[in-house]
Amino acid sequence: MTENETKQNNWIASEVESLKPTKDFEEKPSLQLKPGVIAEIKIDFTKPFEVWNGEQGGKTITKKIVPVTFEGASLNWWLNVKNPIYRELMVLAKEGQTAFKILQSGEKANTRYVLVK
Repeated sequence: MTENETKQNNWIASEVESLKPTKDFEEKPSLQLKPGVIAEIKIDFTKPFEVWNGEQGGKTITKKIVPVTFEGASLNWWLNVKNPIYRELMVLAKEGQTAFKILQSGEKANTRYVLVK
């Protein structure tokens, strides 16, 4: 192999290595809430949430992968950090709360969450 071919193979090998899919979070089923139904969830705040950055609808977004327990199942709640409920949950978590009642209205881009007290 010539020196140029060796250099080419080295950078290609590095590129392939850098493109390997990364799993920074534990893969679990996603939390699926139903509009108009109050869901009781428990959030695991024992370690920082994993972060997912990507694109949705042509916009760059950041989601936190929030580990929850819902109806006895361990799930991931993919929650956009710009969603107002994210801040509400974190403020309450700072006070020690881990169990929440959530009401979802709308679906997909029109999804809204409300904390039920």
